[in-house]
Amino acid sequence: MLLLHCLLPLLLLLPLPSRPQKLPTRDEELFQMQIRDKAFFHDSSVIPDGAEISSYLFRDTPKRYFFVVEEDNTPLAVTVTPCDAPLEWKLSVQELPEEASGEGSGDPEPLEQQKQQITNEEGTELFSYKGNDVEYFVSSSSPSGLYQLDLLSTEKDTHFKVYATTTPESDQPYPELPYDPRIDVTSLGRTTVTLAWKPSPTASLLRQPIQYCIVINKEHNFKSLCAVEAKLSSDDAFMMAPKPGLDFSPFDFAHFGFPADNNSGKERGFLKSSKFGRQTPPKPRVDLHRVCIGNKNIFTVSDLKPDTQYYFDMFAVNTNTNMSTAYVGTFARTKEEAKQKTVELKDGKVTDVFIKRKGTKFLRFAPVSSHQKVTFSVHSCLDAVQIQVRRDGKLLLSQSVEGVRQFQLRGKAKAKYLIRLKGSKKGASMLKILATTRPNKQSFPSLPEDTRIKAFDKLRTCSSVTVAWLGTQERNKFCIYKREVDDSYNEEQKKREQNQCLGPDTRKKSEKVLCKYFHSQNIQKAVTTETIRGLQPGKSYLLDVYVIGHGGHSVKYQSKLVKTRKFC
Repeated sequence: MLLLHCLLPLLLLLPLPSRPQKLPTRDEELFQMQIRDKAFFHDSSVIPDGAEISSYLFRDTPKRYFFVVEEDNTPLAVTVTPCDAPLEWKLSVQELPEEASGEGSGDPEPLEQQKQQITNEEGTELFSYKGNDVEYFVSSSSPSGLYQLDLLSTEKDTHFKVYATTTPESDQPYPELPYDPRIDVTSLGRTTVTLAWKPSPTASLLRQPIQYCIVINKEHNFKSLCAVEAKLSSDDAFMMAPKPGLDFSPFDFAHFGFPADNNSGKERGFLKSSKFGRQTPPKPRVDLHRVCIGNKNIFTVSDLKPDTQYYFDMFAVNTNTNMSTAYVGTFARTKEEAKQKTVELKDGKVTDVFIKRKGTKFLRFAPVSSHQKVTFSVHSCLDAVQIQVRRDGKLLLSQSVEGVRQFQLRGKAKAKYLIRLKGSKKGASMLKILATTRPNKQSFPSLPEDTRIKAFDKLRTCSSVTVAWLGTQERNKFCIYKREVDDSYNEEQKKREQNQCLGPDTRKKSEKVLCKYFHSQNIQKAVTTETIRGLQPGKSYLLDVYVIGHGGHSVKYQSKLVKTRKFC
């Protein structure tokens, strides 16, 4: 049918035979188009029976479609779908001209006489509509005649679709809506909205393949899927060449903010230089998303912005026909982000901070007295955290912190410091932070670059293990603890217990091995060893070393899993 539609202008240029030409359609008996006058039908279109056609309108330029119903009492259904602009359309019918002359000779009437018969008669208007809704004309018993569909867009150039059939009962190309076609918002969060809807009877009762496509945007609801396609197009919608099979391709909905389809614009670029193309400035990127989710009837939209209103539309798509029906759209505003309190830091006092996964915390430090330097000491207990320090709005520091780090910044009289801490993507973050204007005030102990514990395999016995770790030039107190663990204990479990901020006070007294002071002025020789005795043969132990600073705060080295020999 599409081939005939494309060949129609060529067919009209051929000499007319003695009998009028008929365009073959799906149903020769009920739905045929007879071409009698090439001048009258030039620049017009034929609507095939049972197939949806896509076309466009230039603004203020009407377009007319024709089809013939040859028998009275024929069922008829016509559906017009506006895309990105309201349409005015009218369906009318007029009687077919007689094919034979009045003398009954059987010869066809002259073309001019046939043209006069068609054009001089005023057609009977059956239906008219103005707006951007998907509208239908349905009749169980239509008269025979020449039907014409007139369409006009007064707002702008626009894309639209038309579907007509003489067998509406058996076709049912559009998915049927449930008795309650609304979309329900079942859950609302700061960045998520959960939607639910009743399934289409076309899927649940007729067992036809239906998938649901959700559209999310911040502007308004959409009444048809082709309106969504027009909005997503980077160029004018009427320039978009249909691509069968690609209309409803699902895509990944991980991030909110979808790039425009630049390839389609390149493919249609040649139209702009033709006499029919109209030069238009490029459209801004559209913040609109579509995701097709199969036949599920519940879906959670994520990665939304807090305190933002979103519009949600649902379309049931018949994957056999690629035709769709819109549910009644809805809208919802995500919850506000919880207002964060700015934590005040006191000079020389350690503050504990907890940050949710991907969360942010703000701290403020306002020294009472004038100062030349300010020192920030940060102890990240788990994964790395991002720290930013601003002085009176000016960014002074932006770094990732893992373990213990110290930053010394130049001071300024009456300056105020704003510290922004951003948590890890992996999980929640815990840290300790100290701000001071007194350089000698060090609450956190200094650490070597390598905080691993080394075990000497050759020195293992059935009742002891020997380990070593690095120290620093600063004299600190080191305490070592042991804990027996099962043979099934693995690195993943050990990783979950790597909270460096948990001190010796959280351990059982029976787990303590010893404490000792240690330092070396030669950093290359700042190594200490210790043999842990009284262990059981063939058992696994988790060893922890804590270094305790002058202020009483401790930092835990990386835990070490060891195992005694089973036979000696």
